[in-house]
Amino acid sequence: MDELYKHMLRSTVQVESPFVLHSLPDHTMAKRKLSTVQLQLILISMALATATATATTHLQFYVHDVVTATAGSPATAVHVARAMRPLPGVPNVRFGDTIVIDDPLTEGPDAASPAVGRVQGFYTFVDQHQLAVILSLNIVFTAGMHNGSYLVVQGKGAFFDEVTELAVSGGAGRFRGASGYGLLRTHSFDSGTNNAVVKIEIHLQMFQGSCEFTCESNLVPGTCAALTSMDMESLEM
Repeated sequence: MDELYKHMLRSTVQVESPFVLHSLPDHTMAKRKLSTVQLQLILISMALATATATATTHLQFYVHDVVTATAGSPATAVHVARAMRPLPGVPNVRFGDTIVIDDPLTEGPDAASPAVGRVQGFYTFVDQHQLAVILSLNIVFTAGMHNGSYLVVQGKGAFFDEVTELAVSGGAGRFRGASGYGLLRTHSFDSGTNNAVVKIEIHLQMFQGSCEFTCESNLVPGTCAALTSMDMESLEM
């Protein structure tokens, strides 16, 4: 514990010299220990209050949704549930149809663009009157600086909307505690195969921080070491 921290402790218990502490009565020593604990708790509270900072991150990728297999790619979107009631004007789509996807995620719109991960999840047709789905997706990163992390994206989208906005409800790895939103726009669509390339832009808010950075930068040098090595004897009355 550094000298400044010692001075703070002495000031709190109103003792002029460390040698006087040994000659204090038991009840005074108890007060002194309580004051020490109070000071430590105050320092911890100050550290926690400033330990997090918000950072904004913007990501952009392309999703390749392959409904009909081609020579270069197997299907990545598969019907797993087929309902009974066709949608008005769209006889091949039924209210309740559910599709599971495992779509490639790339840096650019071309299928040969460097792969960064997969978009895995499902979407279900939930509107009885129009082509609209509920999407539940995990954006799983398998390459690059986000390798091993993923984002959870959910929401409702209508097929003929120019932009579909989804909510980022969380994540893991580098995206732990993330929140924000994603914007989906159709980059290209093949009406013959129903295959599509979708541009996805993700706007995130991340909470970052650490005890070490906060203590050493914003409080007193050496305070983190003092807080993380609190003498448990000071809790004894």
